Amino acid sequence: MVYRWSDYVTDTGFPEKENYAPGTWYTEWIMQETPEQARYTASLSLYFSNQEAHAYPDSYVFVPSLRRSLRLSTTARCAPLFGWEWTYDDAKFNGFNGSTSTYTGDYLGDRKMLNLTVFDGSQGGNFPAGWDMPLGFPKPSWGKWELRSTAIDDVHRIPSEAAGYCYADRILYADREFWSANWVDLYDSNRKLWKSIAYLNEVGDVPGMGHQWKDISESMAWDLQNTHATIWSSYGNPWKRGVYLNFNAPKEYMDGVRYGSPAGLMQILR
Repeated sequence: MVYRWSDYVTDTGFPEKENYAPGTWYTEWIMQETPEQARYTASLSLYFSNQEAHAYPDSYVFVPSLRRSLRLSTTARCAPLFGWEWTYDDAKFNGFNGSTSTYTGDYLGDRKMLNLTVFDGSQGGNFPAGWDMPLGFPKPSWGKWELRSTAIDDVHRIPSEAAGYCYADRILYADREFWSANWVDLYDSNRKLWKSIAYLNEVGDVPGMGHQWKDISESMAWDLQNTHATIWSSYGNPWKRGVYLNFNAPKEYMDGVRYGSPAGLMQILR
């Protein structure tokens, strides 16, 4: 996964605006490596600065068997990403990946929520031994758990965009310090609980920016209606590397055209 800001950049050492994807503020590039028959399948989403003119992100998928990319419907935000429990609107570490021009929200209240914040990567990520099964929930040994001040919000489509959308309500439990959701409950169009997703967001040192929120370390998504789950781990590799941030990332991933534009998808099999 390569997530990049292309505009409104505030991190130290980077230009405020990149030009690899004009008109965008954010790009997401994801490629599948296993199983072998799905290897090199890639997804690219472009999020536009002017969300009134571009209400939905542009999404592309590279199909290795065709050796070309296809542009997806801009309204296909309910499609599952690589067969996961996450749809395109779910697959982001803050719990919401939609456009502000087509959604609104209702504040529901404040709660204290137990969450894992200071993460020990050496303990997590070993599947299934490192998880409490069958739910795939993290073990207490993974790091420092603490009660966090949490705001609860119901994010949903505005009435003119609600017809045919998969979720009637997205209940976000957002950390009041970092404004990133640690838990999300998703309700179907009949307002019955459909999915619950845990986002274990890690805090730590960000290059040039000090101690703050870093990234999502682990996530568990449960489809409660179809009794299926997906477990995602940024430490689920033999090296326990976690996520690379800013200048800690290998230089090749600084190539915005390759990892943030439709033209870059055509470079995958080269």
